[in-house]
Amino acid sequence: MKRTLGTCYYPEHWPREQWEEDAARMAALGLTWVRIGEFAWGRLEPTPGDLHFGWLDEAIAVLGAAGLRVVLGTPTATPPRWMLTRHPDMLAVDDQGRLRGFGSRRHYCFSHAGYLEECRRITTLLAQRYGANPHVAAWQTDNEYGCHDTVISYSEAARAAFRGWLRMAYPGNGNDGDIGALNAAWGNVFWSMDYADFDEIDLPNLTVTEPNPAHVLAFRRFSSDQVVAFNRAQVDIIRQHSAAPVSHNYMGRVTDFDHFDLGADLDIATWDSYPLGFLEDRVGATPEQQRHFARQGDPDFQAFHHDLYRAVGAAQGAHGAGRGRWWVMEQQPGPVNWAPHNPAPLPGMVRLWTWEAFAHGAEAVCYFRWRQAPFAQEQMHTGMLRPDGAEAQAFHEAAMVAAELADAPDVAQRQARVGLIFDYGAEWMWQIQPHGAGLCYFDLVLQHYRALRRLGLSVDILPPSVRDFAGYGLVLAPGLMVVPDDLKAALSASGAQVLIGPRTAARDGEFRMPVPLPPAWNGLDVTVSRLQSLRADMPVPLAGGGAVTGWLEELEGGAEVVLRTASGDAVAMRAGKVTYMGGWGDGEALRLLLSELCALAGIAVQELPEGVRIRDTGTERFWFNHNPHPVDTPVGALPVAGVLRVPV
Repeated sequence: MKRTLGTCYYPEHWPREQWEEDAARMAALGLTWVRIGEFAWGRLEPTPGDLHFGWLDEAIAVLGAAGLRVVLGTPTATPPRWMLTRHPDMLAVDDQGRLRGFGSRRHYCFSHAGYLEECRRITTLLAQRYGANPHVAAWQTDNEYGCHDTVISYSEAARAAFRGWLRMAYPGNGNDGDIGALNAAWGNVFWSMDYADFDEIDLPNLTVTEPNPAHVLAFRRFSSDQVVAFNRAQVDIIRQHSAAPVSHNYMGRVTDFDHFDLGADLDIATWDSYPLGFLEDRVGATPEQQRHFARQGDPDFQAFHHDLYRAVGAAQGAHGAGRGRWWVMEQQPGPVNWAPHNPAPLPGMVRLWTWEAFAHGAEAVCYFRWRQAPFAQEQMHTGMLRPDGAEAQAFHEAAMVAAELADAPDVAQRQARVGLIFDYGAEWMWQIQPHGAGLCYFDLVLQHYRALRRLGLSVDILPPSVRDFAGYGLVLAPGLMVVPDDLKAALSASGAQVLIGPRTAARDGEFRMPVPLPPAWNGLDVTVSRLQSLRADMPVPLAGGGAVTGWLEELEGGAEVVLRTASGDAVAMRAGKVTYMGGWGDGEALRLLLSELCALAGIAVQELPEGVRIRDTGTERFWFNHNPHPVDTPVGALPVAGVLRVPV
């Protein structure tokens, strides 16, 4: 499949006489895809039942006539104001009991049955009208589920739906569920929290102190399932009327719902990549790192999500490891409007971000947006064009990529030698019970990913459902709180070097500490006897270099000690090919440990300069320089924002 480019366009924002010119300029630039419609409900149906599809018919026709392919979005992320009059209780409620009202976007609760029916209705109308349209070549459901913390709602609708979900989760002989089973599973004997009926169970907010972690975990799982069901309702309707692939555009570091579960219903995973905005508001970089990469973005955060969404795109199980279909639906084109600081990218970075996505297997990269809006909330968000239509930075860099794509090979994904398991459920469990300020599963996994990439390795992100590890020489599962017995067995039998811990297999599915104590791994004589969280100013030095920060476990057992503290206490232990790491290693500790494991696995590594990364495909090796200065590398000097493609 050829790599392609696209953009996001809002014909309803611009005069009708401008559409043909815009479409012609898009086509001349070398774009293939144009996403439209995802925020247009108010223009499609300005009052209830008053449908205005004529303008959308024209817009699709204009774009199609220019040779462009349309991604049509369902407009359910922005219900119009009249919807709130019709369904005044459809709004989400925050954990303090406050309504999250109209005036921006994503103002709905996933559990509201009335709003769900409205979404089914508008999706049906769109699918019936455009399902056979030759210019509508793909679909997008809603927009950025979970953005602005909009998955979890404490509304009355959510309360009622949660009680019904619990009855199904703890079934009894009748239709009312087994409340005794729930009480036993949650350990409600503690603090006299037993319930006599499911209707007594409230949502886990506004409690005097922390609620039962099992209660919170159940609510998090329920909330994720509500998103999956909401999305599935739209997908099922679209598939009745259209053979075009269906996608959703995920966001960076939005983990409140299970993307693998949602992705199982889709054909393509897409995500919205904003390297500079993310560096400022969610990467977790130090001030020094933020300053160094201020105009380039973090060298690993985007790559991690590229690999994650490639895995989500393979959630149907039809593609195999590393072969999922995925796109970047929104690529940052210049300064954005929403981060604490919004610098401009260095010249060449839009091109680098585009090629980086292609190197990780993207089929398409679409820039957000075509023309900068001169009004409303995003008027400070740059586009490929200025509000007056003049060409902006992204326009010129997209033109460069379009020219380079002319003789580039097709998308050719290739399985990496290293697999890294990522589990949304583990993220929720760490959030519920971090045990130390700032300790976070996402950060733990990202730090392992960084360490692997600094060793010059390509990485496949794997879902926790995977059981076939063929082709992997090294598999990592740090912090994976729940590890079913069959996953333990599959990892041990894989033939790969396996790195687990800290906190791997630390809980069962009901948030109980298992006995035997963790990790309870067959063939690995290691027991976590005690653990502690550490202040940021309390690193524990390791013998041989590096340190443990944040989290440290005391390990017992007869397995071989392969890593100790400077004072001689065991930190990592190994039996056969399974290594348990009982601490949160810093960058140097992970470099040393992973280098050793790669040597044992026969995986060649090369330590890369700061900010330089490589990525292997089936046909090329890519080199990227994320630094604001040139860097000497084994393949020569890489300029600022340098991209080098080496055939393999």
